[in-house]
Amino acid sequence: MTVAFLYPGQGTQRPGMLHDLPGHPAVAATLAEAEDILPGSSRQDDARALASTVTTQIALCVAGVAATRALAAEGAAPDAVAGHSAGAFPAAVTAGVLTFAEALAAVRHRAELMRDAYPSGYGMAAVLGLGVPRARALIESITIDDDPAYLAVIDADQQVVAAGSVRALNRLEAAAEQAGARRVHRLPIAVPSHCPLLAGVADAMAGHLGTVPRRPLTVPYLGGRTGRALQDADAVLDDLARGVAATLRWRDVVALLGELGTTLFVQAPPGNVVARLAGAANPGARAITLAGTALADAVELARRAAPHRPAEA
Repeated sequence: MTVAFLYPGQGTQRPGMLHDLPGHPAVAATLAEAEDILPGSSRQDDARALASTVTTQIALCVAGVAATRALAAEGAAPDAVAGHSAGAFPAAVTAGVLTFAEALAAVRHRAELMRDAYPSGYGMAAVLGLGVPRARALIESITIDDDPAYLAVIDADQQVVAAGSVRALNRLEAAAEQAGARRVHRLPIAVPSHCPLLAGVADAMAGHLGTVPRRPLTVPYLGGRTGRALQDADAVLDDLARGVAATLRWRDVVALLGELGTTLFVQAPPGNVVARLAGAANPGARAITLAGTALADAVELARRAAPHRPAEA
């Protein structure tokens, strides 16, 4: 297992992210397919559109699938895939568990449920430089019964994300700065993802994904909820459904990919966050992004990293 494709989640979106995808026939075909499935989804990437969690999650799915298809058309394929939060859906498409149409429908449903559950007053904040145990204790210390905050994402040993109400995050920001955090900043996410506040969304998503046909995995998929490699479609679909209300263990995901022999991490657009985290956790590996690497160069690097795979694969 030498090449891993990574898919970013909310917080990485930026204006122009769909318009800036590689100029490739596979990208154009994917955008056209997205438009047929969800009219209006193929080019909604200006700042106003991306203020919506629904539009953002759909755009991330479209970008991930389009980039993967362009890589595949040129002969670059992964040995494993992993997606950060909403990025798990394009990862599941690459793994063969979901069709593109199923992924878009699921992402839209998930995002609408999240938006409707918490239309305002909630969000997420990153805390850097405290370590996971200290950050967890700090989050617990500012939590009150009717206004909680939760440890939502463990990105790295010194980088976590909290979810909760704006009031709770304000308390956390003040407490973290006092405790010596290197940085605390709010993420451009308007919902409290990856915490028990979204238990109802997780239940609804389990029902929605329960109707999807079960297919064998074509590529190993690492689940964010467990940080482990999942073996069948039931496990992947459970991860997609339940992950929205559970702590995302990205640190464990990228550590396991390194243990399994990954030497090249390729992040789909937009941004570079998940590639940077993977590279920092695995200093002997190379981490690149399609936002910062020409498609032809990414393909060549993937081919070199996977000499066991035929060039035409």
